[in-house]
Order: sequence, then C-alpha cells, then structure tokens
Amino acid sequence: MSAHAKSLRPRFPSQTSANIFLVGASFARQFLGSVLRWWSDNAPSTGLREQRPHRLLQIFAKMCEFVRDSMPDRRRQRYGDMEYDWEHRVDTTSGTTGWRERLLGLFHSPYQPTDAEVFREMMASVPITFCDFTFVDVGSGKGRTLLLASEYPFQKIIGIELMEELHRVAQNNIRAYQNPTQLCRQILSLRIDACDYEFPPDPLLVYLFNPLPERTLVQLLNHLTKSQQEFPRPLWLVYHNPALERVLASYEWLERTGWTEQYSVYRSRQKSEVRNLRSV
Repeated sequence: MSAHAKSLRPRFPSQTSANIFLVGASFARQFLGSVLRWWSDNAPSTGLREQRPHRLLQIFAKMCEFVRDSMPDRRRQRYGDMEYDWEHRVDTTSGTTGWRERLLGLFHSPYQPTDAEVFREMMASVPITFCDFTFVDVGSGKGRTLLLASEYPFQKIIGIELMEELHRVAQNNIRAYQNPTQLCRQILSLRIDACDYEFPPDPLLVYLFNPLPERTLVQLLNHLTKSQQEFPRPLWLVYHNPALERVLASYEWLERTGWTEQYSVYRSRQKSEVRNLRSV
C-alpha cells in the first residue's frame, strides 16, 4: 500500500484514549449522582424554593474547600497518619486518596482512617466475647478499620464501601496485610450502598465513623431496625465522631452504654426492655 493510501485510512482513537474517556464518563456519572443525592438529602421537608440559593452556596463552599484541600500544605497534613501504613506495608492513609475520591467525599463523607489507639480504646469499651460476633464497618474506605478489627477474634469482618476506588484499595490491603497479632482472617470488603446491604443474622458489632448524612443515616438505621426485628440477636453499635448522636438516641431499641467526646457505644435492648420503657 502506498504512503498516500495509508494516509487516507481512517484514524481511530487509541485504546488508551478510549479508556480515559470511559473513566471520565464514569466519574462524571458518579459525581452527578453524588451531587443529586446530596441535594435530595439536604432538601427541606417543606420543599421551599427559597432554600435553593442556600444549597447552591453550600455547593460553592464545598468546591472552594476542595481547592484549598488540594494545596501542597494541606496534602502534607493528610500524610500525618502514615505510621500505621509504614508498619504494616499497606495504603490506608488519606494522603494518597485521589482527587476524584476526595471530590466525591465532599458529598458523602470525606475519607478519614481510624486512629489505631482510639479504635482499641473503643473495642475495650464493648463488653462482649468477640468470637461470638461479626464485625461490620459501614463506610469502610481503604479498610484500615477492617485490619484493626482483625486483631480481635471476630467470627468474620465485613466492610461496606460505596466508592469503587476506595473499595479496590481495601481489597489490596486485605491481601497484603501481615501481622503476627492477627486473630481473624475472614475479612471481606463489599462495594455496595449501605442502605442496600442485608445485615447477617449473626450477633453484630456495627461500626460507624460518621459515614453518612442525616437522611441516609436514618435510612440505614431503619433498615437495621427491620433486620433486628426479623433476626433478634445481640447487637452493639460503636459510633465514632458522633456528630448525629441525636439520630441514634431516637431509636428506643438502642441503649447508650458509653460515651466520650470521640465516640458513643450502644447496645440493642431486648423486646421486654422496650416494652417496659414504653410503659414508664
């Protein structure tokens, strides 16, 4: 074929360009979905149009915060939690979180790993026999809490994460993690919306690091309430950074057994306890 003929052949985008386009389109859908869900979660119950400018200003403020958080000095601050990763050869720090995940996190809950010492303090405040319980982390991110939980002899450990990239990193961390103090190796990370997750009928310890906005947290707790009604079992809930504590306190089947400024601990009441509470 002549050089002239070759020049007339149609040119198609390279595979790399096509992949970049697909990734960009996928992120655009995720971002739009996150913004729309945030808009719905923050809509006033009255639906007044006067609230729209306020919500638009909130979105603008979030975008400004994202720009500030992308500055070099802020990024160095996010690397302040690297000690755990260096020790265990994993990637759970917020410093390596990509810009897409940070941007999506503004409309969900920004990724922040649990401090190891605080986690051990929280576990010490839960008076259970760990080997009888399944540990469920709602909003498990890169999986640090799953790895920390594996230092306890849980039956199994389950992480629930909506963001695909954080879920992928968590799976890599679970495979790479090596620790002589590890007591549970049944660790599973699931990519699923927390409100769609079917809680197992086992005795549960549910961990929340303030992973959801108020309306979605209510949906999750309603879902967990139905599961508890269908499968009555011992259930403990540890709420780290309890910004929406009043929401949990509104569920009469949950009893708060411990509280600090950093976390709250709840247990499920038995049906007889709930009936007695109602009769008071």
